[in-house]
Amino acid sequence: QVQLVESGGGLVQPGGSLRLPCAASGFSFNSYAMGWYRQAPGKERELVATITEGGGSRNYADSVKGRFTISRDNVKKAVYLQMNSLKSEDTAVYYCWTARGYGYWGQGTQVTVSS
Repeated sequence: QVQLVESGGGLVQPGGSLRLPCAASGFSFNSYAMGWYRQAPGKERELVATITEGGGSRNYADSVKGRFTISRDNVKKAVYLQMNSLKSEDTAVYYCWTARGYGYWGQGTQVTVSS
C-alpha cells in the first residue's frame, strides 16, 4: 500500500533552516506529482509546494516563495522540502503528499519556529 514517511522536523530559531525528507513506497513513485502540505494549529491544511513527476515544474504557495525549495529523487523514491529563512508563522505539521489516486498524505512531522 502507499506509504509516505516524513522526517526532519524539529525546533528551529527564526531565520534558521530545516530540510524535510519524505520516503515513499507502495506505488510507482516516478509516475506521480508529489508535494508538501502543512497545517498550523486552528487552521486548515494548506498546500506548500508541488513538483511534477520528472521534477521539471514546481509550484509554491506565495507565503513560501523564495524561501522554500521542493525537490525529488526518483531513484531513491524521495521528495524533499528545503526550508530557509524560517518564520514563526511557518510553525505547523508538515505532510508529504502524492497525487496517486485521490491523493495520500503521510503522518506528518512537526516544525516549530521559535526563539
